[in-house]
Amino acid sequence: MSKDKNSKKPTDEDRNKKSMDDDRNKGQVHGDRKDEQLEYYRRRNTGPGKKMTDDNGVKVSNDRWTLRAGKRGPALFQDFHFYKKQSHFDRERIPEKVVHARGFGVYGDFELYKSMRNYTVAKFLHEPGKKTPLFCRFSNFIGNKGSKDTAVDIRGFAVKFYTEEGNYDMLSLQFPVFILADGMKFMDVTHAAKPEPKTHVPQATTAHDSFWDYVANNQESAHMVMWLMSMRGRPRSWRMMAGWPINTFRFINEHGQSTFVRFKWVPKLGVHSLLLDEANIIGGVDPDFHRRDIIEAVLKGAYPEYELGVQLIEEGDQYNYDFDILDDTKLWPEEVVPVETIGKLTLNRLVDNFFAEEEQSVFDPANLVPGIDFTNDPVLQSRAFPYRDTELHRHHSANFENLPVNKPIVEKNYNLRRSYLRHRIDVDSVHYHNNSLAGNTPEEASFEEGGFVSYPDEVEGHITRERPSESFYDYFSQSRLFWNSLSTVEKQDLVDTFIYHLQYVKSKSVRQQNVDMWVNVDKEMACTIADNIGVDRPKGSHVPVSKSSPAISQANTPHYAFTQKVAVLIGDGFNGREVTSVLDLLQQNGVFIDIVSEKLGTVTGSDGATLEVDETFTTKYPVLYDSFYIVGGHSHNQEKFNQDILEWVSKGYKHYKPIGVASTGQNYIRSSDKNNLAGVVFAGNNPDFGNNFVAAIAQQRFWNRT
Repeated sequence: MSKDKNSKKPTDEDRNKKSMDDDRNKGQVHGDRKDEQLEYYRRRNTGPGKKMTDDNGVKVSNDRWTLRAGKRGPALFQDFHFYKKQSHFDRERIPEKVVHARGFGVYGDFELYKSMRNYTVAKFLHEPGKKTPLFCRFSNFIGNKGSKDTAVDIRGFAVKFYTEEGNYDMLSLQFPVFILADGMKFMDVTHAAKPEPKTHVPQATTAHDSFWDYVANNQESAHMVMWLMSMRGRPRSWRMMAGWPINTFRFINEHGQSTFVRFKWVPKLGVHSLLLDEANIIGGVDPDFHRRDIIEAVLKGAYPEYELGVQLIEEGDQYNYDFDILDDTKLWPEEVVPVETIGKLTLNRLVDNFFAEEEQSVFDPANLVPGIDFTNDPVLQSRAFPYRDTELHRHHSANFENLPVNKPIVEKNYNLRRSYLRHRIDVDSVHYHNNSLAGNTPEEASFEEGGFVSYPDEVEGHITRERPSESFYDYFSQSRLFWNSLSTVEKQDLVDTFIYHLQYVKSKSVRQQNVDMWVNVDKEMACTIADNIGVDRPKGSHVPVSKSSPAISQANTPHYAFTQKVAVLIGDGFNGREVTSVLDLLQQNGVFIDIVSEKLGTVTGSDGATLEVDETFTTKYPVLYDSFYIVGGHSHNQEKFNQDILEWVSKGYKHYKPIGVASTGQNYIRSSDKNNLAGVVFAGNNPDFGNNFVAAIAQQRFWNRT
């Protein structure tokens, strides 16, 4: 093939840029409409031939020393370069979000499986196979930006769909219910959950007097607190966390007919959790645990996936249930109102700049598209304005929707003008409505033309602060349903977590009020808690509810080996053929592997095989892994090496995790009358060790272990 004589030979700068682009794009999916829009805003400051400038475009000759009067003299006020540099640095931060301050965002897409055309005019829900770009932000409710990922906390799961009709924001939590039934109490519960105002202690936890005082004196919180204290409050990964927008919305179809809808995100990997002990330790040794986890998955091409389900209730059926469908402290039991799966969310691209994209991202329940509308859900009604109000405070501008991450991919025509940091240059001389000078444009769009038209819901009655119905006062029936639905292991974990948090409460009165409240859910549970927190056993008994919901228990969730993280504990002298065969099988099953040893470098097998060490016993901890492959081997400091492996085996065994033992590692774990070695797989005399180990990794926990 002949060369084009006009083609240019790649320069070092071209090759360097390509290398950096390859690093940025590694494992990620690019090219959707949102990604193309963002490309206009991306800038690279480094690379061959790049000269430093100030923010005015003037090249900088010295960025290391301030301008002074003499070598040992005072700094000069005329040093405008230092002033610009320092004054900009002094203003780099913006106020963090009041709640959900700590977060992390990933781009992706939503693919529709099933058309919802009969229920809604929302176009992104019409054509099966249609993909809509999106941005997803995971967050923690209580802690500040610098807190930890693994706190026992309410987590946000917010999705911004960049649809062809504008942005649609779906704001979820990892629970299907909320802690309050009316937005009037939102400030109160936030104040109660946040650190004590005099000392600002403790951070990122509800294990303190204020929160539990609030719970006992605002008992509509009972149902959500049950979820919070359960394993659901400690997700193993954002990739293994469900999400519910909690509110009741409406679908509106082309005939103007309304259907009540609630949404649910279901992770394809199943819902899995950390033990309380693991979550507490990880919060100290790796506060960025969930961030690292999702970054690793995206870069390795193991894109997190979630299926979107809808629960639908016809307009005329809203009063046919033993719960009020507008009450956000109540879930819609899936056995009563089935979940219909309609699509899949895939997260496949990381942000390029955390501040510009994640920190400046804005989500608002009032960002709706035609075909999805509010109901009279009291919490949803209360959420209609505070989110925007918060962002007006954070950004000091009404123009935050024009920031690249928030900007829709459709044309915007409006009469909104000015405010701080206005980038858009509107060239119209007419910016009001109605008008004749511009032909009354931009003109309104009818419902048929895609205009958003609010559902003409019938209203009646007097202005009041009464609750919508008597069932809003039923705080414990669904809390009891939740308890009944848990496995024995989940119940014990829930009780232990209650005890842990309430043992931090100093006020005996608050502790007593809590057990007196929780007896309404389960008497045995409340009495066990009382026995461990130094208060009297409660009187009375639990509400007479015997129903359960299998959909609630994590015991019924899918289990896979895919993306489970295995630590290979290894030294020199390993059986190269055996170990590499096992590692190959693990990788074929999508298992993430870290080679862990005493020092970085390589370990060498007895047959000369070598493995690159990823991590060391000094920098990593056993709680950071889902499973362990115990190979053992030789070391410069054999005694310490053996002690390190024994410590990791002990911790992994205590936390019910799968353990695979190579033929060279059998001395690190032995059977005795005090253990049953459930979930421990030995390679010795086991020709199917690899498959047995993969199956154990997939099971994830061995609760029958002794």
